[in-house]
Amino acid sequence: MAQTTLYQVQPTPATKVATRASRWRLGLLGLSVLLVVMFLLSIGVGSVYIPPGEVLKILLGAEPERAAWANIVLKFRLPKAITASLAGASLAIAGLQMQTLFRNPLAGPFILGISSGASLGVALVVLGAGAGGGVTLLAGLGLLGEFSLAVAASLGAALVLLLVMLVARRVNSTMTLLLLGLMFGYATSALVSVLLYFSIAERIQAYITWTFGTFGDVTWDQLRVMAPSLLLAMAVAHAGAKPLNALLLGETYARSMGLTVGRARLFIIGSASILAGVVTAFCGPITFLGVAVPHLGRSLFNTSDHRILLPATTLLGAVLALGADLIAHLPGSQISLPLNAITALIGAPVVVWVILRRGNLGKTFAA
Repeated sequence: MAQTTLYQVQPTPATKVATRASRWRLGLLGLSVLLVVMFLLSIGVGSVYIPPGEVLKILLGAEPERAAWANIVLKFRLPKAITASLAGASLAIAGLQMQTLFRNPLAGPFILGISSGASLGVALVVLGAGAGGGVTLLAGLGLLGEFSLAVAASLGAALVLLLVMLVARRVNSTMTLLLLGLMFGYATSALVSVLLYFSIAERIQAYITWTFGTFGDVTWDQLRVMAPSLLLAMAVAHAGAKPLNALLLGETYARSMGLTVGRARLFIIGSASILAGVVTAFCGPITFLGVAVPHLGRSLFNTSDHRILLPATTLLGAVLALGADLIAHLPGSQISLPLNAITALIGAPVVVWVILRRGNLGKTFAA
């Protein structure tokens, strides 16, 4: 009886790398398709039903069956969808940058007080200077005022981020750093409260509504300031993938690889501040996306390589922001729920699931 020996071919390291790269490309392609679907859903679904064919005609520049549909799509839904995509991607990137910079899995624009710093910048411009005058907080600012608002919010975010970084040099405990971040957030919130105390009732109500977070109040004029600022900061962030990979293993290792740590840190802080600050200025302090999306990206792609994580978190952040906005507006009804409530209701279970699945999030940042 002839004996047959079966040989199992083991994949070579080169084959494993090629397979992993192929999976990453497929994953990014799938997220891109999902983003297009969510973007079209965001434009096509709302309190007023518009047939998909009519939505397509409007987007292609043709005349719809009813003129009011063109106004709804072009003046409200399209800028809202663009804003949600940009804001979600920006907060996700800023969260990823901070988690790597601080080597802390719980770092994020809201938790470390960065969003509070941006809120203080907004309050100083809008409440302190007595700007605005419409129903929403940012109404009536004008192009120069909106540009000043974006700068003030970015400076406020950068100031708090720099303070947290200075403290982080003296404190090794993650828990202590997070508590100090909360204290910075409380301090900036206290300054905002003082400004609110001396403001008129309409401004106070508009500010409180702004803190709930929304993508729907951003106009085309405001997008002219918001979009270029965020796209520029995103480009800087994506160009910093290799420095982020080096910093993930610690500053000593990064220096040994020839990285100028101080300059890399400056670019990371600058881009993260603009991303978190500009989004906060125009959409309010949006919670949870910044801390949750980077963990989702790591879990889905099973990598800590920022050359993959940066595009992955960009797409994931945009998809989740569009999804949260769709739920918040309860399609078919006139009700709009607070956006921050939806991001927390969606984000909290996801983060709990990721934590339980991965066990120890901190090992990703271990030197």
